[in-house]
Parts: sequence; C-alpha cells; structure tokens
Amino acid sequence: MTDDPHPADQDISSVPPEDPGQSIASLLRLTLLIAAVMLSIWLIGDVIMVVFAATLFAVILHGLARILHRRLLLPYGWSLALVCVILVAIIVGISWTSGSDIVAQASKLQNALVTQAIALRNQLAEWPQGRVLLDYLPASMGGNQGGSGQSGLMSLGSRIAGSMTGFLGSAFGALGTMAVVLIAGIYFAASPAIYANGILRLVPKKWRGKGREVMLVAAETLWAWVAGQALDMAVVGTLSGVGLWIIGVPLAFSLGFLAALCNFIPYIGAIMGAVPAMLLALSLGLRETAMVAALYCVVQFFEGNVLAPMIQRRSVQMPPGLTVLSQTFFGGIFGFPGLMLASPLTAMFLAVGDRLTPKLDDEERV
Repeated sequence: MTDDPHPADQDISSVPPEDPGQSIASLLRLTLLIAAVMLSIWLIGDVIMVVFAATLFAVILHGLARILHRRLLLPYGWSLALVCVILVAIIVGISWTSGSDIVAQASKLQNALVTQAIALRNQLAEWPQGRVLLDYLPASMGGNQGGSGQSGLMSLGSRIAGSMTGFLGSAFGALGTMAVVLIAGIYFAASPAIYANGILRLVPKKWRGKGREVMLVAAETLWAWVAGQALDMAVVGTLSGVGLWIIGVPLAFSLGFLAALCNFIPYIGAIMGAVPAMLLALSLGLRETAMVAALYCVVQFFEGNVLAPMIQRRSVQMPPGLTVLSQTFFGGIFGFPGLMLASPLTAMFLAVGDRLTPKLDDEERV
C-alpha cells in the first residue's frame, strides 16, 4: 500500500460538479415560497393581525399569571384564573361606577372637536392664504377638493372610527373580532405548551431546538415591550391630563386618557394625541394654544430622552428610524391594525434576528 502524494487534489477532483438543474430547482422553490407567503399576507392579512393580537394578549395574561405564581406560590392555572377575575372586576367596576360619565365625556369630546374643526375651517376661509390651503386639502380633512369641507369634517370622526375598528369587519364586526382576540388569548395563555409544541412539530427535527429558543425569545420580548409600553403610556397620559387641567383646557382628563392610548403607537401616536388638545385649546385663545403646544413638546421630550431610555434598559431597544419605517410598512400592508401593532412586531423580529445572526467583531463594525 503506497501513500498518495496528492490526496487533497484527489479529494477535490472527486467532488462532482454542482448540477445546474438542482440550482434552478432550489431557486424556483425559494421563489414559490416567497410568492406563497406574500399571497397569504395579502389574502388573510386581517386574520394574521387577529392571531398576533390574540398572541399579544396571551403574553400579557401569561406574564401577569407568572408574577402571581411567583409571589403567591399558587399553581399557574389558579394564577391565570385570578388574573382574569381581577381584570373582569376592574372593567365591570369602571363600567358600573363611571360608565355613563365616560360615554358622556367621549360624546362631549367628539362634539367639541367637530365644532372647533368647523370654526377653524371658517377662520381659514377668511384669509387668502387659508383659502389657498383649503383648495389643496381634500374634503375628508375639511378642504375644498372632492366635496363640501364641513360635511367632510363632520364625517371624519366616523370614518376614522371605522378604520380603527376594521378587524375583519365584513365577517364579525369590531365586537366579534375583539371577542375572538380575548377568547383565543385566554386559551393560548391557559395552555401555551400545547400550541408551541404544535408549531414545533411543523419544524424539521434538526431545527427544533433553535425553533424553541426563538419562540421563547419572542415571548420574552413581547412581554418586556408590553410592560415598558404600559408604564410609558401611564406616565404620558398622567402628565398630559394634569398639564391640560392646569392650563384650563376643557375635558382635560379625557384628552390625557386619549394621549395615553395614542402613545401605544410610538411617534405617530404623539401627534395623534396632541391634535385634539390643540383644537380645543384654539377655542380659548392663542396663548392657551401655545401653552398646550409647549406642554406636549415638554412631555414628549421627557418621554423620549428620560423615560424611554430608562424603560429600554430593562425592556426592548428599538432604533427610532426603524420604528417609523416599520409603522409605514406594516400600516401599508395591514392598514390601521398593522400601524397599531407595528412596534411589538418589529421588537419581536429584532430580538429573533439578534438571536439567529452572529455578532459583529470589533474590526467588522462601521
């Protein structure tokens, strides 16, 4: 038996060349997979948003139940049941004690906004520059393009409400979809292992360990985002409501609650929450309007430079540019539900991508 002086050359020459047909077949399979995913998103985008909303609600219930499980040493099932009972008791208590006041405040706020929007349009119509602006604005925003501006303003609220509650509106309606999200979220939270294991069975066996790790990372990221966003919303809503009350703006605490809800959507939500307060402040005078504008600037400066960095140390860090682009992307695909859920979706994808991709070395960094 003699030694071959060039074993490496023999190994290389013995490797069969890659079949061009296999490369083309792999490319076609990848193309078909991408096309199938895009077609599914286009056809069942509303269903995907409902499933994700139910998953997010399940993460909230699961996180609260784990806290009770650790603090009270109760079994997980009893902890989850106690969380559901507490949430139902809070909702029923608020509805019983303040339900009529909340409905009245919401009706007053809607009427005040419509009245003030019409008054603002009439003031703009008296100025030459204002008339030019109204000529370029669509009727849906009070302009002259496409119909009557005042009728467009009066129906703007109903159109916004319709788009905000558009989850599967043709099949179930807003209340039906909300019920689906709540019931599915409770079932997901009650037996998370069943659904997680069912998804893992669809993954090839050699990747199931990584798939389980990715699912745990996604769940932890969503819980951290929800906890941080809840604190952020509470602080912004409280500061806005108290500040508006000090300035003397009517319906101050309703506007503060609206600011808290809108702050669920980063950056864009801050503008959505400030516009109604600015409209009502116009009825008081320019000085109050300037004070309201300054208040919202101060609150958002505090939120963006003090509160958010403190929260992100313990939750999720999201680049601002990527957050805005994700809102544009998911909002364009899924409509308002995609805009509303863009931030938790992006946070989840960032955490999963960070876990799956290798870190950059120091010499590889820009």
